Amino acid sequence: MNNSNTRPTDWAAANKRNTVILGYWTAAWVGTMAVAAFGPRFIWDFATLPTILAVVVHLGIGLGMIMANGRYLQGLDELHKKIFLDAGSLTLGIGLVCGLSYELLENVNLISFEPEISHLVVLMCLTFLTGLILGHRKYQ
Repeated sequence: MNNSNTRPTDWAAANKRNTVILGYWTAAWVGTMAVAAFGPRFIWDFATLPTILAVVVHLGIGLGMIMANGRYLQGLDELHKKIFLDAGSLTLGIGLVCGLSYELLENVNLISFEPEISHLVVLMCLTFLTGLILGHRKYQ
């Protein structure tokens, strides 16, 4: 990324801009998730049309967030891309192995409750965050 035509300050500014844009998209996605999840129960009494619209808007904002994440990744330098990729691969592996094992526990009656996707999402977020922190420490 830092070739003879690109100054480090230009890269830092672009990286900061991409990070802020990704943050806005992520906040919007979380907001639309809340509207789609709680709107039917607390705002429009499970009316079909507003619920469908809320889910469609949520999907659209989610697509925008994914695209913003791609732009963010494209703007990273090689080392930060590696750290991100390592954290992402760790998250995928942990999420897949633990998620399927968690579901299996219920299927073979080792737990009495139904596994919740929110538990897996929290595990994956914590794994990704840990992977990023460890990656940054490794290459300091």
